[in-house]
Amino acid sequence: MQEFTMRFFANYRDAVGQKTVVREYEGVTTVGDVLDRLDDEYEDLELFDEDGSLRDYVTIMRDGRAVTHVDGLETTLEGGEVLSVFPPVAGG
Repeated sequence: MQEFTMRFFANYRDAVGQKTVVREYEGVTTVGDVLDRLDDEYEDLELFDEDGSLRDYVTIMRDGRAVTHVDGLETTLEGGEVLSVFPPVAGG
């Protein structure tokens, strides 16, 4: 079993009902694996498009680094990482 801490922001925090969630998963090796399980657990997260790809506006960070700068959903995990899930940010 591997333990992960997930932090959620803005509307994703509302969907989960809290800012931080700690989960143990077996057989998880990538960021995509964790997100699939979270998406199954919390139906209001809506992280993926209908074709199964991560929505364009979702930002996922592993230990403070955007996974788009690593290997995207294929970014490997060993356990103990903190994954942060951010919605789009708008400003003016």
